[in-house]
Amino acid sequence: MLNIAVFASGRGSNLKAIYEKVSKDKVRICAVVTDRNDCGAVQFSIENKIPVYIVNTINESATFSYEKIVEQFNLIPVHLIVLAGFLKKIPDFLIGEYENRIINIHPALLPSFGGNGMYGLNVHKAVFNSSAKISGATVHFVDKIYDHGKIIDQRAVDISDVKTPEDIAARVLKVEHELLPYVVEKFSENKIVIKDNRVFLTE
Repeated sequence: MLNIAVFASGRGSNLKAIYEKVSKDKVRICAVVTDRNDCGAVQFSIENKIPVYIVNTINESATFSYEKIVEQFNLIPVHLIVLAGFLKKIPDFLIGEYENRIINIHPALLPSFGGNGMYGLNVHKAVFNSSAKISGATVHFVDKIYDHGKIIDQRAVDISDVKTPEDIAARVLKVEHELLPYVVEKFSENKIVIKDNRVFLTE
């Protein structure tokens, strides 16, 4: 059984996709971490009895420090951290604690359209304005630089006929909801291999 913690700041659609599409015999979502106590990911977690840890809110008494979260994760224990629309930079010490055990879903085909500030609709506006004909989603390992870690898997989508950045967002989101659960399940089956600075998904 792979115990995962999902970090999310928004509506939680990728959290929901993992919950619904990955076998519960293989993966257990044992924690959700958020910086927004009013987001959809929190509501989904409450409805499905998933423990929630809140960081970086105004009401400090209601939050956990990242150090405390790591302590809790060690007790559970958490095997993999999944960033699914989490809008805060992960502290370097946490990345060090979970080297090659933190993954992120990015709404574009990295290494293009990544980096600081490139999240959500910002990404899709940049893709739209570039006149690119293909976009997609990328799952990658998280290191200490935004959107820089090794690419695990990608899915492309045709955007040659879109009229707005919102059109791109809708198409890419559908791809995200297929790609992220697929990669998480591969982790649960120990089918993610790093060799010669590349990442392979085995059968």
